[in-house]
Amino acid sequence: MWQAGVAENFVVAVAYLLIAGAIIVPLIRTKQVRSNQLGTATAAIFFTCAVHHGSHSVHMLLPILGVDEHVGRSLRAAFDWHTVAWDLVTAGVGVYYWTLRRTYGALMRGASLFEDLKEKQRQALEINDNIVQGLVVAETALAFDQHELSKEALATTLVSARQIISDLLGEANSETRLGPGDLRRNTPAITRSPSR
Repeated sequence: MWQAGVAENFVVAVAYLLIAGAIIVPLIRTKQVRSNQLGTATAAIFFTCAVHHGSHSVHMLLPILGVDEHVGRSLRAAFDWHTVAWDLVTAGVGVYYWTLRRTYGALMRGASLFEDLKEKQRQALEINDNIVQGLVVAETALAFDQHELSKEALATTLVSARQIISDLLGEANSETRLGPGDLRRNTPAITRSPSR
């Protein structure tokens, strides 16, 4: 029974250590380790779990080398079918995570799993600069009966809006797969002023 525990805990340790690396390396690369506390804490959780499960495997193998035999044999004895079954589930989750990373690869590049607040602020400014201001120009031109300027501002704003949405959703042929209903709105779009 303990041999299965050694194998399962080894798989858990490797999978979780790789997950920790997959999270922390992009945070280090983008200099978000301190600013992105959620991402850093999540990497730390996976790292500590990897060390914990890896130590189980190591301790159970040490008696083979004649080292720390009492602890190793005690840990071996503690591995009953309940523990082995639960470690099998834990190992399965770690392996399953890596199959999902392959499917959602475009979302997992960089530190996008724990999106930086500055990126959200940049997107909000881009929407303001390219869409809101364009609509204000179109509305003002329409108020002054400058229909051509209003049409031009609306056309430019529509192009900008489409580009921003394409950037946010990803390219059509990207690895991000959307299914029917994935982008369903919580509330209907408002196309008229609420006062009308």
